Amino acid sequence: MAKEQSGTDELRRLVRDLGALPAEVRKELRPALRKAGTRARTRAKANASWSRRIPRAIRLQVSFAKRRPGVALSVNKQRAPHARPLENLGKPGTFRHPLFGDRKRWVAQRARPFFFPAAAAEWQQIDRDVATAVDAAARKHGFR
Repeated sequence: MAKEQSGTDELRRLVRDLGALPAEVRKELRPALRKAGTRARTRAKANASWSRRIPRAIRLQVSFAKRRPGVALSVNKQRAPHARPLENLGKPGTFRHPLFGDRKRWVAQRARPFFFPAAAAEWQQIDRDVATAVDAAARKHGFR
């Protein structure tokens, strides 16, 4: 039994087969891919609503590069340098840091995961949306 292709796998295969995607295909795919990732971005922003800086630092990026085509969420570390330690790789618990930069006094702070839970909750739907967008664009431009 063949393994079902994920949307990201289909996009990678399309980029690999065509090399640089033609401008009209990119122009058609970009809004569909952006729409696919918007729910995860919205959920991540809602999960981080306790912060003033983190929600504004969350970005959605669409790429057609050969190495990493697809949709990516990221947090700008210049706008929200505290986001990564507070995320704690998506795990609840605590992390330690120096108190006001004093390396002699360390404190434990509760982690507040916001990013990984949002991505995990929306991942399968994003993948289906990407697959649908790639299929529609490929068919429209003469691929099977």
